[in-house]
Amino acid sequence: MSQEHMKKHSSYAEYLQWGEDVRCEAFDGVIVNMTPAPTPKHQMIQVELSVEFGSFLRGKECQLFTAPIDVCLFATKETADEDVKDWVQPDLLIVCDQNKIEEKRIIGAPDLVIEILSPSTARNDRLIKYNKYEEAGVKEYWIVDPHHETVEVFLLKDHTFHRAGVFMKNDVASVSIFDNFEVKLCNIFRD
Repeated sequence: MSQEHMKKHSSYAEYLQWGEDVRCEAFDGVIVNMTPAPTPKHQMIQVELSVEFGSFLRGKECQLFTAPIDVCLFATKETADEDVKDWVQPDLLIVCDQNKIEEKRIIGAPDLVIEILSPSTARNDRLIKYNKYEEAGVKEYWIVDPHHETVEVFLLKDHTFHRAGVFMKNDVASVSIFDNFEVKLCNIFRD
């Protein structure tokens, strides 16, 4: 990503002109570069989570997506790309409202978002994205820490995230947006 892109506030419309090889997010129009690439451990956890959620969702209406895919958190179908100032690329997300799924992006808040921490993204995941996801109305937010092998689960109630728990490698985490779905974290944090 060029320094030119990093120096100014940008809209989603401008970002789309930069080309498909540019990966970034924006908060209030401020561009955040998505480099460096995720580590192998990050990728292994992402794959294992994809397997767990993907297997459960097979044949169901909700859809699982993995990065990179743009999520325009506060957009609607009527929002012009020039007016979109916040977009993210979560590691994993689930969307149950098919109307939010467009050809090249997701519009509006996903039902569940999972972010896997890395040294370069931890601050944004814990602070900026946490606040944006809460404001947008994400129902459930998981923050996965590969180093400590923990998962923090936050549930939205009355427009505010409440921490439902911190789960360790040998725990089972319930997925609140679905009935009877739990993830054995030993399957996620493999040795």
